[in-house]
Amino acid sequence: MPAEERGERLQIMLSQDELRALENWRFDKRMPSRAAAVRELLRRGLMAEGFDLAGEGIQSKQFGIVDKGGAEASSPDEDA
Repeated sequence: MPAEERGERLQIMLSQDELRALENWRFDKRMPSRAAAVRELLRRGLMAEGFDLAGEGIQSKQFGIVDKGGAEASSPDEDA
């Protein structure tokens, strides 16, 4: 058992394209599990510079990891 016990469960819904992108990244980086890959991506995202706060009225569906064409998505304010 790891030294730090994880007591909270986080559930998210992903489209097939988003799940495929996550799985491709996970296997490319040789991550041991989907959960480990998500934690690593969260860690990297929280350390990243340049992310503005979400504007007022922005909806959850406006945040995705891939666009409709399957490429990485732009930030929500670039879609406006």
